[in-house]
Amino acid sequence: MGDQRICEFGFPGALRDRLVEAVLDGSKTATSSLLAEWEADGDAPPVPGERETVVDSTGKPVATIEFVAVDVIRLADADDRLALAEGEGYDTAAGWRAEHERFWREEVLPAWPAPHDPPRIDDDTQVLVQWFRLAGSAQPPTAPVARAPGA
Repeated sequence: MGDQRICEFGFPGALRDRLVEAVLDGSKTATSSLLAEWEADGDAPPVPGERETVVDSTGKPVATIEFVAVDVIRLADADDRLALAEGEGYDTAAGWRAEHERFWREEVLPAWPAPHDPPRIDDDTQVLVQWFRLAGSAQPPTAPVARAPGA
């Protein structure tokens, strides 16, 4: 998994565990974040073809994903296709939006880094949508094979 950037879904704990499992079982093929988060961190978003190492709640690498598309959309333009691709059990954009707005307002914005002003969450909020495919899973270490003497 080499020199790839690290991909952390949500925050460590139950949410990340659920999201990582969805990546591993193939039901999660997209992720969304506030574009303003990337800008505040000074990080460039990934580009198609880039790979990242997915880590679990303990920071252990569990998979590699490859980005197939990266889009910036208005929050109001999130659709049912995105809701389904997020792999979190949402059938509609409305359900996806309600939970993402809650997450951003209650968990992301209170920890917003100074001196940056947190964004407003409304129809025009810019959302970075990253579409990806599972490019590989980390295999658990295997026990050494016992060999008979002289084998």
